[in-house]
Amino acid sequence: MASWSSDTPCSCDCFVSVPPASAIPAVIFAKNSDRPRDEVQEVVFVPAGTHAPGSRLQCTYIEVEQVSRTHAVILSRPSWLWGAEMGANEHGVCIGNEAVWTKEPVGEGEALLGMDLLRLALERSSSALEALSVITDLLARYGQGGSCREDPTPFCYHNTFLLADRTEAWVLETAGRLWAAQRIQEGARNISNQLSVGTDISAEHADLRTRALAQGWWDGQSTFDFAQVFSLTQQPVRMEAAKARFRAGQQLLQQQQGGITAEVMMGILRNKESGICMDSGGFRTTASMVSILPRDPTQPCVHFLTATPDPSRSVFKPFIFGAGAAQAPQVLSPTFGARDPVRTQPRFQTQVDRRHTLYLRHQVALGLIESEQDRGQQLRQKQRDLEQEGLEAARRLLTGEQVPPPQELGGLFQAFVERESQVYA
Repeated sequence: MASWSSDTPCSCDCFVSVPPASAIPAVIFAKNSDRPRDEVQEVVFVPAGTHAPGSRLQCTYIEVEQVSRTHAVILSRPSWLWGAEMGANEHGVCIGNEAVWTKEPVGEGEALLGMDLLRLALERSSSALEALSVITDLLARYGQGGSCREDPTPFCYHNTFLLADRTEAWVLETAGRLWAAQRIQEGARNISNQLSVGTDISAEHADLRTRALAQGWWDGQSTFDFAQVFSLTQQPVRMEAAKARFRAGQQLLQQQQGGITAEVMMGILRNKESGICMDSGGFRTTASMVSILPRDPTQPCVHFLTATPDPSRSVFKPFIFGAGAAQAPQVLSPTFGARDPVRTQPRFQTQVDRRHTLYLRHQVALGLIESEQDRGQQLRQKQRDLEQEGLEAARRLLTGEQVPPPQELGGLFQAFVERESQVYA
């Protein structure tokens, strides 16, 4: 089974700021999802649920045992699969994942995708640490594997994760069923398609060092450096490029230390010079997310999602879990049931149109921005104005200047999606 080739997408960037790096008493989370350029990401709201004992849950490729209760989640996901590239739950847990290749071989068979593990952790955890435990337990039981793109040619990888909540963050990096994790209690951190947990290991798989020793990757005497021990000796070209993005991300965070806000994170995600805002060949940044997770548990978390590609020409729209939270139909892709190419065997032999309403209107707007200077400038200004309204609404809410009723908070994302659709109409 193919795991990597020169033209396959393998870039994402995740960021987190934990006070005192943040400008406010909040953890700030951000991610760019870089995927095949024509792949559609939808934003899906799933309410909390209860489930009967013995229930089974169909993920992208395999079934797993369902738990008795699942938390409400907001997900940004490639519309053909079950899991998600990034998301948050009602308890203020955020997770983003990244593709990574290590000395451990990529599994041939279908198992849980990293994106499935991400969604399962959001549905089942109330803290970043608990989410880490959910992922590692599922990894031990079911493993990770299966193609990660909607194409007859398989594309498989292992995963790294950035997990955050109101108080801290964790970097979890995997190699097959093995893993190492680093706890982030202050400062800023980023991950970019490479192993980055070195000697500062806060938790690890019980057999991690035994495996490294048995394979001759570690001598058992020197200081154990997970990234050094498990990284491929010969990195693919695109993985070398990821190192440059990782360093650029570090520098951008360092430049803003102590002053990192949601708006600063949006600026980093829009940085094209570094490659963090990706548009190269067959893939690009297809969706983006920024979250504010206040330390004060009485304040709501605010999650900004684009639901459209290229954050430099998209609108980050605020979502808040509340009584009125519901699915915004304009960012939900069509479904195809048993005829879906991911459900038929062999998989991905046909193509379907998964574009949702906002995606379609946004694509038309992008064409105008590129081809008609005056009209394009007007559209970009409307996008910026709408986004600023969302940021200002979040600021007023978190400073206590204006606290709308819960029903109104829950409907905020839907209202901004409708307004953006009108901008493009």
